[in-house]
Amino acid sequence: MAFAVPARPYDFILDPKHVALVVIDMQRDFIESGGFGDALGNDVSRLTKIVPTVAALIALFRAHKLPIVHTREAHRPDLSDCPPAKRLRGKPGLRIGDLGAMGRILVAGEPGNQILPELAPVEGEIVIDKPGKGMFWGTGLQDTLAGLGITQLVFAGVTTEVCVQTSMREANDRGYECMLVEDATESYFPEFKAAAIEMIIAQGGIVGWATPLSVLENAFAEQVVHG
Repeated sequence: MAFAVPARPYDFILDPKHVALVVIDMQRDFIESGGFGDALGNDVSRLTKIVPTVAALIALFRAHKLPIVHTREAHRPDLSDCPPAKRLRGKPGLRIGDLGAMGRILVAGEPGNQILPELAPVEGEIVIDKPGKGMFWGTGLQDTLAGLGITQLVFAGVTTEVCVQTSMREANDRGYECMLVEDATESYFPEFKAAAIEMIIAQGGIVGWATPLSVLENAFAEQVVHG
C-alpha cells in the first residue's frame, strides 16, 4: 500500500511495489583519502561523513526487500567510451585513464573504481557502470527498471550537483517520480549541494522531492505498524 513521506515541497506518496533505491557513485576514488577526488584538492571528508547514512538507507531498503541500484562512473580500459571532450579536462596525470594512487582513474575493474566496502552491493542488487554523469546513458538501465515495474526512484550518493542531479533529471524526463534523501548525498562544495537541492524541489518539485533519512525511516515504520 502506498503511503505519504513528509518531504519538500510536499508529501511524496511512496509505493513500495514500484519504488527502487539508486545509490550514485559511492566509489573509493571519490571518497577515500588518496583517491582521485583528494588528488584534485577536494575535501573528501565531506563525502566520507555520509557513508553511515547511506549504509542505513541501503539497510532500510534491504529490510523491506525493495530493489537497489548501485552506479559507478566507469570507463572501459581502452577508453573507447570516453570522448576526448571528457577525458582532456583537468591536469595531465590526473585525467581519466591515468594511473592514480588506486589504479587507473575511473576505469572499470581498478581498485579506486570500486564501491566502498561498507556499501558494497549484495547478490541480486543491480550494479551499473555508467560512462557519463547520468545513469541512463549507455547503460541499459531504463529497460531493467521497466522490467521490474519501477516508476519511483529514491536517490542517494555523490556528488549532489553532478551525477546525482544529472541522474534525477534524466529520470524525471523519463517519467519517474524521484526523491532525494538529503543527508545521504553530498558535494565537495557545500554551497553546490544546497543549490542543487533547491533547484530540484523548486517550482512545485520541478525535478523531484527531498527529505531526510529519519523522516523516510519513520514513514516506513508507521506503515509497518498501521499498514
